[in-house]
Amino acid sequence: RHRMFAIEYFNPRCKSEHSGRFFKKPDTKDLKRAKAASKRWREMEPRFVPQQEILPGDETDRLRRWGYRHYRDLFSDRQLCGLEASCRLIIAQPDQRVRRALATNLSDLLRYQNMLCRYDTMALKSLDIFSVHGFPVGLVECESNLIGIMNGNGANVGSGGWANIVEKYIKAKRYCEAPFEVRHSAGRKVTVPIPGEWIGERLNGGRRRKVSIRCLSSTTVKLRPNSLDAVFTDPPYFGNVQYGELMDFCYVWLRQLVSNEAEGFDRISTRSVDELTGNQTESRGLEQFAEGLGDVYGAMARALKPGAPLAFTFHHNRLDAYETVGVSILDAGLTCSMTLPCPAEMGGSIHIHGTGSSIVDTVFVCRAVVTAAPLLFKTMHELAGIVRDELAQLRTAGMKPTAGDIRCIVYGHVTRMAVWNLRKKWDSSAPTIERLRRVRAEINALGDVQAVIDNLSRQIHATLRTVISPAVLEDIPDAVSF
Repeated sequence: RHRMFAIEYFNPRCKSEHSGRFFKKPDTKDLKRAKAASKRWREMEPRFVPQQEILPGDETDRLRRWGYRHYRDLFSDRQLCGLEASCRLIIAQPDQRVRRALATNLSDLLRYQNMLCRYDTMALKSLDIFSVHGFPVGLVECESNLIGIMNGNGANVGSGGWANIVEKYIKAKRYCEAPFEVRHSAGRKVTVPIPGEWIGERLNGGRRRKVSIRCLSSTTVKLRPNSLDAVFTDPPYFGNVQYGELMDFCYVWLRQLVSNEAEGFDRISTRSVDELTGNQTESRGLEQFAEGLGDVYGAMARALKPGAPLAFTFHHNRLDAYETVGVSILDAGLTCSMTLPCPAEMGGSIHIHGTGSSIVDTVFVCRAVVTAAPLLFKTMHELAGIVRDELAQLRTAGMKPTAGDIRCIVYGHVTRMAVWNLRKKWDSSAPTIERLRRVRAEINALGDVQAVIDNLSRQIHATLRTVISPAVLEDIPDAVSF
C-alpha cells in the first residue's frame, strides 16, 4: 500500500512571485481525488488492462520476490483508470497509422505511469522504470501526472505525461524527415544537416522506399546469395540486460491494443527460447551464445555481395565474452578487417554509474574477403601504440576515456588479431568448447593483455594528476573506477 505524502504542481498565476518549483503536502481535496479515481476504476470494466502473470526470469524474479504476481499490480488505481481510458481513445482512431503511432507513444508512457518510478531530486522529475535497465523496487514511488504539466509558456514541467511523450515523438519524426549530426566547436554544439537524407518508408506522403521489419530469427530468413550490400547489427551482449523480460512490461499492454494487426503479437511474451543471451534461468551460457551468433553471422555472410561488410558493435567487461565473438566470426567464414572505437552509452547513464563500465563500443567490420591487410600488430607494445592513438582521437572528439573504455578497446583489437591469425586454419566442425579454447589460446599468445590495459590506465591517471588538484584526487580510489 502507498501513502501520498507530497505533490509537485504548477501555478502560472503565482509563478512571478514564487521562487523555484511548487511543492505541497496533499490536502483533503487531493486525497479525495485519489479516492474518487479508485472508485471509478472499480466501477470500470477494463478491456485493455492486461491480466498477464509475471513469468519467472533473471530480472522478473525481483518483482516476484516483492510479491508482485501480475503486471497490473505495478500500477495504482488512478494509473489503471487513466491508461484504460487512453487505450479506449487509441483503439477508436480510424487511421491505422495514427493508431499505431499512439500505441507506440503509449509504450513510452507506460515507463513513467507505474508505481516503480522514482523521483529524481536533482533534476526534479520522475525517473522512468527502466532508468537502470531493470525492475528497481523502492520504498518511495513517484506517480506522474497522466496528461503532463505545462508552464505559462507552454513548455513541459517535469516528465512522464502524455504531453512529454508526444513532444518527444514529434521531435523524433522531425529528425526522420531531416536527419542531422552534432559537431562540437569551441565548446558549443553545432547542428550539421545531412541534405537529401531521410529515415522511414515515406517522406511527406511522396517519396517512398521499401522497409521490411520482421519478427523472426535471422537464421531462418530466406535471403538470396550475393543480394546484400551490407549488414549492420547490434547483437545481444552475452551478459546483456534481459530485454525480453523487461519489455514484457510494455508488450502485455500493446498486445491488448494491436492484437493480430502486427507480426509478433501472437504470443504471450516477447521472450524466445532462441534468444542469444546469457541467462541463468534458461541455463544459457557462453557455448550457446557462440553457436547462435555464428549461425546468425553465417546466414548473413552467405547473402552478402563479394567484399560487402558485416558490421556490428560489442562491448563487455569480460574477455571470455569476446572469445565467443571471435568464434562466431570465424564460423561464419568472415575476417575482421577493422575494429573502431565508438561512443555508445551516455556517461551519466544510471545503470552503469560508478561501475567502471565502458561507454565505448567496438565496431567490428567483417568481410568474407579482405583485399588489404588490416592494422596488424605482433607485440603488446605495438598494440599499446594503436590504442593510444585511438584514445587521442576520442579525446579530440570531446570524450574523456576511462579505464573501462581502454579495456573494451583492447579486447576488441586482440579479438580482431586472433581472428586474423586463425582464419586460414579454422575448423568450424570442432566442438564449441574446443573452438572457444583455440581463440582464447590465440589471444593469450599475443601477450599480456591486462598489462597493456593497466599501463594505459596509469597513463590516464598520470594525465589527470596534471589537471586535477591533489585534494580532489584523494577522493578517487583508483583509475579503474573512473
